[in-house]
Amino acid sequence: MLSFEEAEAVLDEIADDLPQEIFDDLNGGYVLTPDIVKDKDGLYILGMYHVEPRGLGRYITVHYGSLAVLYERCSPRVFREKIKLVLHHELTHHLESLAGDRSLEIKDAIDKARYLRR
Repeated sequence: MLSFEEAEAVLDEIADDLPQEIFDDLNGGYVLTPDIVKDKDGLYILGMYHVEPRGLGRYITVHYGSLAVLYERCSPRVFREKIKLVLHHELTHHLESLAGDRSLEIKDAIDKARYLRR
């Protein structure tokens, strides 16, 4: 597992490797938080895409605390990959939001419902 500071650096490296156009209109950018976040069903939330008409506007949070709980025994390489997956997932929400598409949001809801039925 990576420390919070190492994870912040990794998040920046991953973002730097992406085309900067992906971040257009993401006026609040992205941030790594130390938070452990769960939804109303008690499932960990690893990241969130936010759209706030006032204040920060569009931004992404990646929740280090949630990642650390779920992947505490992972190697730094695997933990890095998890951070990358979360950022890419939330950026997909961003791009779909700009296009007026909710496909990933719908897929997430379906996947969660399937998981809860198990």
